[in-house]
Order: sequence, then structure tokens, then C-alpha cells
Amino acid sequence: MLDIAFARSALPKSGALVLLAEEEGGTDAIRAAADNAIGNAISRALEAAEFKPRPGKSCTILAPGAGLSRIVVVGIGKRSDLTPRVAEEVGAAAAAALSREPTASVAAAGLSAELAAAFAAGAALRSYRFDRYRTTEKPEDRPRLAKLTLLSADHAAAREAWTVMRAVVEGVHLARDLVSEPPNVLNPAEMAERCRALSSLGLKVEVLGPREMGKLGFGALMGVAQGSSNEPRMVVMHWHGSSGGGKGKRARTVKPLAFVGKGVTFDTGGISIKPAAGMEDMKFDMAGAGTVIGLMAALAGRGAKVDAVGLVGLVENMPSGTAQRPGDVVKTYSGQTVEVINTDAEGRLVLADVLWYCQEKFDPRFMIDLATLTGAMVISLGHDYAGFFSNDDELAQRLHAVGEATGEKVWRMPMGEAYDKQIKSDIADMKNVGGRPGGAITAAQFLLRFVNDKPWAHLDIAGTAWASKDDAVVPKGATGFGVRLLDRLVAEHYES
Repeated sequence: MLDIAFARSALPKSGALVLLAEEEGGTDAIRAAADNAIGNAISRALEAAEFKPRPGKSCTILAPGAGLSRIVVVGIGKRSDLTPRVAEEVGAAAAAALSREPTASVAAAGLSAELAAAFAAGAALRSYRFDRYRTTEKPEDRPRLAKLTLLSADHAAAREAWTVMRAVVEGVHLARDLVSEPPNVLNPAEMAERCRALSSLGLKVEVLGPREMGKLGFGALMGVAQGSSNEPRMVVMHWHGSSGGGKGKRARTVKPLAFVGKGVTFDTGGISIKPAAGMEDMKFDMAGAGTVIGLMAALAGRGAKVDAVGLVGLVENMPSGTAQRPGDVVKTYSGQTVEVINTDAEGRLVLADVLWYCQEKFDPRFMIDLATLTGAMVISLGHDYAGFFSNDDELAQRLHAVGEATGEKVWRMPMGEAYDKQIKSDIADMKNVGGRPGGAITAAQFLLRFVNDKPWAHLDIAGTAWASKDDAVVPKGATGFGVRLLDRLVAEHYES
């Protein structure tokens, strides 16, 4: 991760420098912040470039003099509108503009400690790059930015605020790493082992294999997995932070918050096989689980004062002589039966068993599940919003609000009896698809049957788990969508 430091506000004499410009009085502020010898030159350069200091817009001035290699001027908009979310986007813009510089400094004297930490978070999020498997890349093609120093009069408070935010950024990076991994590396067993490694943060990690899940009666999850030689896993991660201890300590009277993730490490569609074009993208059909894992790491990393449990169902959906067939009927852990109409609607089968186990085992305050569940959601909302469904208005309102605050935006979708009727089966309690109309909604109706009236929300992140281009704090590739959203939800509403 990008190395972030905080120091006193003396401007550097060499290297790269970032200056922040407001929409009102921006040129005057730049002239005052920079050395007099180059202040006027910077102002003239900005005027020549017709630079408007809107949030996240940048202008780079090469070799401006006084020993500096370049100055990057980044707009922050109106000072009154500078929120932590805007500060993150400004930091991301600065990091993108500085990619050719090994080190750089930011004149952040005008930022509060909270805003300086948010700037740092944005820079770190935008600087993420998954390059584990690159072996022949030319040096000139690699980003060089390794260290960013924020110069602030209140640098000690900013550093303290960054310590908390850093844990969240690391959780996002972990989620992105998992989603980016190729499916021949990240199978269910390997993903479970990476969860085990989080015990170093103070998480208690349990792993259930096929034998344990078979004894429990996870017929839906096991049915999805039966076509693959890679055996399934379910991982349960516990964080007991309400007592302030974290590492295994538990306030037993406190019901935990529960987060559940779909972890299909590769999805061919099974017997209902997907078209070949674009199937390589199905390595990120475990993005819901990746988010839950990243979230649990973030909560533990920052010592969140809350009890939480994260559960992920990990399977691979493959076609073979042992694979589940369209027309099969499976018995879920809840005892309800499902007629499998389409083996490519497998994620809801995985979640069905895990959701029921979660509410029966832990009696949580709420359950939130995340899944790259339906292409229908992408058609409905595109890639800017994740759709979500809920049986609890308070939880829904809180999710929407923190989505707007973090930029990980979510939009509540409808549910109802008419949609539920679409999944009625002629030979079982339900079928796993309800036809093309309202496909994302009928998938949520299916999951609702395994919630048992527990406060619940289902986030369909099919359109937001992967970015096809750079955008603000998200570089092209895996987004880690949901980690910041849910961490903010916990921090604002549920920590003691």
C-alpha cells in the first residue's frame, strides 16, 4: 500500500509538491502557499491552462523551478462543500497525477485532521494495483509513487485519524486482492486459508468443510459444489469488540451484527453453462464474500467496539458428470426444498443455507448479505449503484445514507407477494428462478424465505464489484465495494 506520512507544514525544496486550490480565491491561495519565486509562474500556468479548481480536477506543472520536479494543483471546490468524501476524491486525483513521481508532498495546512486523513485514504485507494503476476512489465510502465507526505500544522491529530482509516483502506485492498486473484489460485480451500490468516488481527476463524456441512444438512450449498473437484468451505469469522478487548473476549449479552457473503470462486453456470465470451469475469463471483472478509479485517484492524460475525459460503460451480442438474430437488439446511430450474442461479442456493445457519446459530441484530447475484441488477441500475432489498425500514434508511456519504451508493428495490408467487414450484417448496421479469427481485424474494423475520438487507453488487475504467478512488479492476459502506454503517450506528 502507498506509504502515507504526516509532517509539519514546511514546504519541500525538491521533488513533487501538491497544492490545493479553492474555487473562490484559488489563485491567491496558490500564490501564498508557494515560494514567491515560483508563485507567479504557477498562477500564470494555471491561467494559461484555463484551470478551474473544481473537486478532483488537476493541473500539472513540470520543472517549475526552485528545485521542484513538478507541482500538481488539485481543485477542492468550495471550502464550505469540502466533506470527507470530497477530500477522498481530491486525494485520489492527486495520486493519479503523481504516478510518475517516487515521492511527493502535499501542502495540507488548510485541511482539518479529519479531511487530511480522508485525503490520504483517497490517495491510497486510488494507488491500489494488483501486479502479483506481472513478470515482464517495463519499468516505465509501472507507477512509481511510493510515499506521500501530508504537510499539516495539526499533523499529530491527522496521523491519529489516519490510523483508523488505514485499517479500512487495508480492508478494501484485501477485498480487491481476493477478487483479482485468478480462479486456479483462489479456490474455496485457498480462500478459507486466507481467512484463517486474519486470526493475526484478533479474529476468531472457524472453517467448516464438506463433512461438517454434510452433517448439518447444507443440501443447497453442497448441491452447487458437487460438480467440482474443489471441495466447498464455509468460513465463520468472529470479532468480539464490544467489551473493548477484541481478541476472543466476548460480551455475551450483546447480539452480534452479521454479514454474509456469496463466495463462488468461479461460476461456469454449471450444466446451465454460460456463454464463453466474458466467462473469465466469473472469477469475481466471490466478490460478496471478498467484501465480508475485507470488512471483518477492517473492523478488527481499527478495533471496532462492536460484536460482529462474518460468514462466507465458498464453492465452485462447474459442469461435470457429478454436477447438479436442472430439475433436481435439494433440501436446504432450513428443511425447505428447492426445485433447481437453472444451475446458473446458484448463488442464492449457497446463501440460503448460510443465512439460515447464521440466524439460527448467532441470533444477530441484523443480517446483511452481499452477492454478485443477478445480471438483472446490472440492467436495472448499471454500475453506479448497487441495488438492495430489505425487510426493515430503519436498516434500509441507514444503508442509503451511508452509501451517499461514502460514495458506495445503494438504491432500495421493491419486494412483494406478486414477485414471490413467481418462484412457486409445482413439486417443491419453491424453485430457484422466477423467469426473466423482475429477476433481481425474485432472487431477493427467494433469500427472504431463509431470513425468518430477522432484520435483513440483501445487496446485489453485480454491477459494482468490478470497474471497467478508473473512477475517483477506484482504479480499473476489483472495487472492494461494500467495505467502506458497511464499516461506516457500523461506526455511525452500532458501535458502543
